[in-house]
Amino acid sequence: MSDQLRVPKRRAQVEVLLPGGAARQVTVFLSEFASRHNGPERLSDLFNASEDFVPALDVLSDTMTFLNRHGIAAARVAREWELGEEAPAGEQHEVEIALVDGTTLRGTVTVVLPPGRTRLLDFLNDAQPFLRLDEKERVALVNKRHIARVAKVK
Repeated sequence: MSDQLRVPKRRAQVEVLLPGGAARQVTVFLSEFASRHNGPERLSDLFNASEDFVPALDVLSDTMTFLNRHGIAAARVAREWELGEEAPAGEQHEVEIALVDGTTLRGTVTVVLPPGRTRLLDFLNDAQPFLRLDEKERVALVNKRHIARVAKVK
């Protein structure tokens, strides 16, 4: 393929949590430019897009694999891959998320929605399939299809 036709990509290391608790280390390929906002593509842009399959390089086997994003329970990535334009301030909630398979995640979600729709419930029912959970040192993108329960932590 001609280099003129290649789209520059950045490689991001991601820990993918699969249903049942299995974790895989993969490398995904993010565009230098996002299609829906200023700045580079984020992992959340890739996972919240309409394509069902995401190409990834399995770190352990060094083989190309295609992840069905609906089958991903959650994905953890370094904060640098979720940075971007300055997001408007929102209401923050410390939560514990229990996945269907029993895995528990804990962190902070930030609700940024139109006035009148600022409850945690509104955020959980938003159309985006993955929600952002800020953990201590990483960001987890959690697939709402795999969430059994979300509890506010006091």
